[in-house]
Amino acid sequence: MIQQSQPSHADLGNLRVHYNLLPTLAMNDAVARSYQVQREANRALLVIALRHLAQGEELPADGKVQATATDLSGKRQQIDLRAVRTGPYTDLIGVLDAHPRDQLRVDLQVSADAGAGNVRFERNF
Repeated sequence: MIQQSQPSHADLGNLRVHYNLLPTLAMNDAVARSYQVQREANRALLVIALRHLAQGEELPADGKVQATATDLSGKRQQIDLRAVRTGPYTDLIGVLDAHPRDQLRVDLQVSADAGAGNVRFERNF
C-alpha cells in the first residue's frame, strides 16, 4: 500500500522551503499533464517551492536546489530538478524511483538570496 505524504516546509532565514514527495500514481491526469510527468508505478514526484517570507506573506523566490534521495539499503539517487511555472510562482520538480515499502531520506541543499541551508526529510511508501 502506498502512503500519501503530507506537504511540509522548513524556514532558512527569510526563505521558506515547501517540499513534498508523492507517488506519481497519486497525481490526477490534469496535474500530471501540467507538470509533464508520466504517472508510473515505482516512481515518485518531488516538488519543491521556494518562497521569500516578508511581513507574514510568502512571495516568489528564486534559488538553487540540489536533491538526493537515499533508501534504507544506502542506494542514493541524484534527483534532476526542473522548473515549472504555476501562476506567479516557479517551483522545482523531479522524478525518482520509489518502490512499495521503501523508506526514502531526501536531502536538499538550498541556496537563495533570502536564505540558504540544508533540509532533510523522510517519506515511507
